[in-house]
Amino acid sequence: MDSPRIKLLVSPRNIEEALEVINSNSADYLDCKNPAEGSLGANSPSMIRDMKEIIPKGNRIKLSATIGDFPNLPGSAALAALGAAYSGADIVKVGLMGPKNKEDSIALMSSVVKAVKDYDEDVMVVAAGYADQERLESSPSPLDIPEIAAKSGCDVAMVDTAIKDGKSLFDFLDVVSLVEFKNKGKENNLLVALAGNLQLEDIEKIKEIKPDIIGVRSIVCTNGDRNNGIIKKELIQKLAKIID
Repeated sequence: MDSPRIKLLVSPRNIEEALEVINSNSADYLDCKNPAEGSLGANSPSMIRDMKEIIPKGNRIKLSATIGDFPNLPGSAALAALGAAYSGADIVKVGLMGPKNKEDSIALMSSVVKAVKDYDEDVMVVAAGYADQERLESSPSPLDIPEIAAKSGCDVAMVDTAIKDGKSLFDFLDVVSLVEFKNKGKENNLLVALAGNLQLEDIEKIKEIKPDIIGVRSIVCTNGDRNNGIIKKELIQKLAKIID
């Protein structure tokens, strides 16, 4: 029996890039974000709506939207998450930047989950932590994210990098730690996602870990530049073939 295919989440910042993602016919998730506002920088409600509208009916691709690298403000996070869901996101991602421990993180994500699921129980919620947490003044340990996601009712546990300075996920967490992350997620019936300046040389390690989803931007941008480069469908197709 074949193992499940690793799904591909690609993060465009505008409609031009979103069309490249859709037309690649290789991505599973269209992830609306604004890299100028951070690792999980939020885009506008109108951009979420516009990206939703250009996805052809019957297309398998789902729309994800980030709401930011969030401070420890559960009410604000809930309101932002509801806004993303109302604007058309099928999946809402929250970066746990401000909470300093598991308890605060669970409280924030529980607030988000209640707001989103009360609006539409089919909208998925992602709790995202940071592999480079040691470089931050707050944020929970990345290996606590699966427990935080499970106890707050999230659907997905994700780990990314907070500071985008060329360092990748694997500069902070090794394969053994990420397999542990994945296994903790699976024990709690969560989907597991990895991101953080992933490169082609990381693909074999990713295949060894076998997450459900990988999130990318730099690797599918011209010149590998997440801020100044432009997503191109050919680069998405190349990555998808390598992953498969």
